[in-house]
Amino acid sequence: MMKKLYYDLGDVVTLKKGHPCGENKWKIVRTGVDIKLECQGCGRTVWMTRLDFEKKVRKIQVDDKFISIVHHQPDLDEEDGA
Repeated sequence: MMKKLYYDLGDVVTLKKGHPCGENKWKIVRTGVDIKLECQGCGRTVWMTRLDFEKKVRKIQVDDKFISIVHHQPDLDEEDGA
């Protein structure tokens, strides 16, 4: 069973393989059935299916450091409005 991954618009993530420009930081620009990512090095955008994205994503930026996305769990109380 695969663990649920938590990510949202504007999050910066790293993928399994970097972009040909040499950068491996991607900003999530759009979510849905497909995910749109923008390279933080050259500004190019790519689309990939949610399934491919969840296979390839490795880390997410929290504050100024990158942590494994598997261990990332935002405060759920803030999202529920409680």
